Amino acid sequence: MESGGGPALSLTWAHRAEQSAHAWEQSHARGDVPSIWPYGLDALREHAAVEVVDLPAPGRFARARSRLSLGPRPVDGLALTWDENTAYRMQTLHPRARFATGVIWLTDMIANGNVPSQLIAMLSRAEAAWVLSEAQVDPLRRALGARGPRVFAVPFGIDSDFFAPKSYPERPRIVSVGNDRDRDPVTLYAALARVLAIRPDTEVVVQTRSDVVPPEGVRVVRSMPHAELRDLYATASVVAIPTRPNLHASGMTVALEALATARPVVVTATPGMEQYVSKGRTGRLVPPEDPAELALAILRLLDDPVSAAELGRNGRIEVEQRFTTQIMVAALVQGLLHRV
Repeated sequence: MESGGGPALSLTWAHRAEQSAHAWEQSHARGDVPSIWPYGLDALREHAAVEVVDLPAPGRFARARSRLSLGPRPVDGLALTWDENTAYRMQTLHPRARFATGVIWLTDMIANGNVPSQLIAMLSRAEAAWVLSEAQVDPLRRALGARGPRVFAVPFGIDSDFFAPKSYPERPRIVSVGNDRDRDPVTLYAALARVLAIRPDTEVVVQTRSDVVPPEGVRVVRSMPHAELRDLYATASVVAIPTRPNLHASGMTVALEALATARPVVVTATPGMEQYVSKGRTGRLVPPEDPAELALAILRLLDDPVSAAELGRNGRIEVEQRFTTQIMVAALVQGLLHRV
């Protein structure tokens, strides 16, 4: 993809100012966060000349100007945004004639009967839209219409150097991590109560900002820096990630980070998640909103640490082969080059 000694593609990465790429890069240099840029998009520089643009939250005037189509004229050059909300912010503040974006939440919003017409209209003007779950491709294509942008899937990736494999622990510990809207703390806590009734010797650590009351014996941490989270995975016998039904693979980041650490996972069998966790090879998949099945899957791994450790080792191999940031970005660039 390079010719004459330089990148064949030139683009702008526009991202939220609240998540400064420069500040992230400094944190990465200290060893505090994975990847040089958020989401591993520093790997774009292997394929393209990249300009980084910070996008502050648009004020009332900017939003009103955009609604009336009185904003600044779109500028040339291909721009990328990680998700649809950031794309909307960009097109409000600094509109681009050519842009492509990731789409995360929209397909589930539409499935739930919430059709944001302004967002769909904006996305319809994109050159391309990518998703991180194969289950999102057809719903998004239908939403954007036959004349809409090209829609393609790329595999999500994580920093497999930051989340390095660790020896399987001797002491039983369940870890669960996650805050997004599709996590299912009710099912999680009901399952953990069952597990602790049978295996009271098991430690349980849950990182969540949910206000659902946990059962006795569960330690809840409201937030945790990336470096501490990495160390927490290393202490886990199993990482549990129950979610409500969704298409965008809620929990995939935690699942891949745990697998990269060589830890088995128990996840909800949603259409998106099934492409990231191989049933019986890297983890267990259970039905949504079923605490009995979730508890049973966790107990089976706790009761068979040899098999659990093997699942974790398989997971590490699978991450290295399919789910690194470099693989994700290469797939993203390849998808973009179909239209660029």
